Amino acid sequence: MTSSLPITRLALLPGTDRPDVMSVVDELSEALRQTPGVQLSGVFLPTDLMPPELDADLMVVVGGDGSMLRGCRRLGVNQRPMVGVNLGRLGFLTDLTPEEFLERFHLFQSGDYEVVEHLMLECRHETAPGIITSDLVLNEVTVTSAGSLKMLDIAFQIDGEDVTTFSCDGLIISTPVGSTAHNLSAGGPILRQDLQAVVITPVCPHTLTVRPIVDSSARIYQLAVKDAPPGVRLVIDGQIQRPVNSTDVITIRKATPTFKLVRLPGHSYYGTLHRKLGWKGQIEYRERRGH
Repeated sequence: MTSSLPITRLALLPGTDRPDVMSVVDELSEALRQTPGVQLSGVFLPTDLMPPELDADLMVVVGGDGSMLRGCRRLGVNQRPMVGVNLGRLGFLTDLTPEEFLERFHLFQSGDYEVVEHLMLECRHETAPGIITSDLVLNEVTVTSAGSLKMLDIAFQIDGEDVTTFSCDGLIISTPVGSTAHNLSAGGPILRQDLQAVVITPVCPHTLTVRPIVDSSARIYQLAVKDAPPGVRLVIDGQIQRPVNSTDVITIRKATPTFKLVRLPGHSYYGTLHRKLGWKGQIEYRERRGH
């Protein structure tokens, strides 16, 4: 764990304005305001506009991993180091409880933490010549049959080269951070979070020999849905949805901003997998057997 600059200015980003979340936010706000040498730059609700020049060294996201995804996209190109206070369930990105955050806050003040930069993607959805919507992606881009209830034929290119046409219920293009989300549920591999790679995972492919592909984040990925039936959707990070038509082109590439995740001493990526996915039980079993 490397030493970083001491944290003196921070902002709170609640994932929602639900009473239970805001109650925790109020408790954290009060505790931080009473901490010497700390400046609370503000509490930004999901409906608030983020100032372009945010005066904060650290963004504290209160909620679950979904709150972290929303907070990351809200910052856009102006990414700041982020730490998650977990009020959800799994919490791969939000790893601290409110009590742990306050108990270990002195580590932020002393600079005893690490900022790990993670890959983000840019998804450009062209619905007509010159009409493009661009989104910043932390977890994954998914094209899904959704309400169409039909198998899709998804033409897929890498760096302009035709790779294949997936006949499937959907296609997931995931970052390493997102590899433990929808990608994992669809049978895709887990990627270590600091890799510069993406994984392409077809959902329920018609051809059994079709398997997930891991490739470089330096590539440009392009896909289109041939004869798209009504109801096909483009889904960004499980939170943004848009309809997809047969003439649409979706292009995915490495984004310029990176997701800056703060880790405290004692954090281990595989330790997180042990806790969140139940792998620890297997290790204990081997230990009991004396292996």
